[in-house]
Amino acid sequence: MNEWIDELSDLAAAGERAVLVTVAGIRGSAPREIGAKMIVTASETIGTIGGGQLEYQSTRVAVGMLDESQSSLRSFPLGSSMGQCCGGVVEILFEPLGDGLPDWLRDLRALHGQQEAAVIATRISRTTPAKFVVTAKQIFGADEATVDTGMVALARGILQGERKTSRNVQELYEPIVLPDLNIAVFGAGHVGTAVVSALANLDCNIRWVDSRRRIFRKVPANVRAIEAAEPALEVAALPANSFYLVMTHSHAMDFEICDRILRRRDVRYCGLIGSQSKRRRFEKRYRQQGMSQALIDELICPIGVDGISGKKPAEIAVAVAAEVLKIQEHSMQVAGKAIPDNVHTLRG
Repeated sequence: MNEWIDELSDLAAAGERAVLVTVAGIRGSAPREIGAKMIVTASETIGTIGGGQLEYQSTRVAVGMLDESQSSLRSFPLGSSMGQCCGGVVEILFEPLGDGLPDWLRDLRALHGQQEAAVIATRISRTTPAKFVVTAKQIFGADEATVDTGMVALARGILQGERKTSRNVQELYEPIVLPDLNIAVFGAGHVGTAVVSALANLDCNIRWVDSRRRIFRKVPANVRAIEAAEPALEVAALPANSFYLVMTHSHAMDFEICDRILRRRDVRYCGLIGSQSKRRRFEKRYRQQGMSQALIDELICPIGVDGISGKKPAEIAVAVAAEVLKIQEHSMQVAGKAIPDNVHTLRG
């Protein structure tokens, strides 16, 4: 997720010294992926690069660089000497920002606000460092006449390809794009609120829909709350391969929403909260309306991964978020975008 852009921009604009800490390279196993970031100031850390001794030592290094101006790349072996057993080597890039808002960050924030895809291109060098932002048509944060054209070409190639963070010797390329995990949550009751709260921590876009006035209270940054007199009409607003979670206050509304979702024929997941008896009732009515059994079988009800039977909103939210992640990761693997083997999700 890219919250660090706003966080770092606000700190820099306020004149508060900070160091941007980035995982710039991985050999073997590591707690976080290349491109993971945290921000270190004199009083706090924002974000995480994986926790444990790696993060502790990196924070100490960053605090010691708050008054410096030059970037530094350091290697951390994750072995017994570090108190971690991952066994890999992580390269961390430390970038101090202490003299106001740099051009590249100002422009990146504007592009991100406009939802325009871009790549941060960084040359990690003590003698010829460079950092600028590349879009499909423009270059920001550097003089276009003197910028490295080879780096620009590689950055644009990433925009046209899989859009994954990559390292090329001394060069780091970080795509800043909208996530391709799109989720619609219908219903802002206790369960819907808990589900949105759980999902909002993922790298995703969420449309949260309810028919009731002033029902939305706390809305996370990556969530668009929509009051709609006819929520079922919002089904068409999402792109293909989206996830739909239906949990409104009305069974009749649930039925109409699911009907529109299933008839799209291009969704990745259609989940309906409820029991097996609710599913059977919906199935019977869909068959009476002429829906094919193949489409009906796409309806997931009850929702959530197996093995979690709790009925509390927070328990349902955990089960649903896990199911969404499981299906999303499987889809990525089928598409040839598997999670790299050298990244794991537990602290080493």
